[in-house]
Amino acid sequence: MNGGPLVIWGAGAIGGTVGAYWRRAGHDVVFVDVDADHVAAINKTGLRIEGPIEEFTVRAPAFLPKDVKGKFETIFLCVKAPATPAAVEALAPFVADKGCVVSLQNGLNERVIAAKLGAERTIGAFINFGADYLSPGVVHYAGHGAVVIGELDGQKTPRIEALHRLMQEFEPRAILTTNIWGYLWGKLAYGALLFGTALTNDSIADCLAAPKYRPLFIALAREVENVAVSSGVKLESFDGFDPAAFMPEASLAAAEASLDEQVVHNRKSAKTHTGIWRDLAVRKRKTEVDAQLGPIVETGVAKGIPTPLTRRLIGLIHDIEDGRRPLAWETLDELAKARP
Repeated sequence: MNGGPLVIWGAGAIGGTVGAYWRRAGHDVVFVDVDADHVAAINKTGLRIEGPIEEFTVRAPAFLPKDVKGKFETIFLCVKAPATPAAVEALAPFVADKGCVVSLQNGLNERVIAAKLGAERTIGAFINFGADYLSPGVVHYAGHGAVVIGELDGQKTPRIEALHRLMQEFEPRAILTTNIWGYLWGKLAYGALLFGTALTNDSIADCLAAPKYRPLFIALAREVENVAVSSGVKLESFDGFDPAAFMPEASLAAAEASLDEQVVHNRKSAKTHTGIWRDLAVRKRKTEVDAQLGPIVETGVAKGIPTPLTRRLIGLIHDIEDGRRPLAWETLDELAKARP
């Protein structure tokens, strides 16, 4: 990091939250977003953070992508996973020659960024805090969660150390890792569970706590982890999710204990439901299911590993998106039928 403004490309739940904290800490922050109403609200009255943790408003310039000018050393990409290819194409002209793009997203979007800009200009990050976009100019920060950052090749460089210090200004417990892919694949396994809970109208914690569905959630996590391990990934734990508990050789008691920890973690958050559920039930729009879970199936095919639960889960999310199925426990029952 060589100074200059911190560009937040995507000022919604994730980008809006971290950007607001950095602006309040005195950093020069620039927001970029495709939502004209959101951009206008930020410029008119500021970006408001609401929720149980803190409530405050910051003032910082906001732009639509077409109005951005200049070159920037550090751009934080915070858009939904399906929007990544278009966003990377749009921001590419504004990345300085020795600048970088940090993926503050869910999924394996670092691969998309690196394909366009090069691995040396791409930084991996893992985020698990709870936040939601509420309305133009307003973001809800609901609960603390793991924040991890690392170079894609695992090296400890001056820039990653500087970025780690910056992340600590948002989350004091932020981790600098030499194994960012282990966290990203771990989040895919946990993310598959979250997509499963989004088949119902009930909370994350209530779904993971339900005895009837625990064998299903355990089998789903194991399926994703099997694909990750076959790719040579060493999975990392976070926020009660212990990948070792879902390995084939792990005991049922270990998996149950990890689910218990995840229930405890999620009950502490004011964000009771996933952003996936919010997309389906509130915003009535497509989810990130293909961009997040699709790579699991694709990698499974390449490695010769069956992924029947992940495939069925993707299909059921599509059914809800298209109005063919309801958000209900009965839809989670349909997923259970695909369990080997």
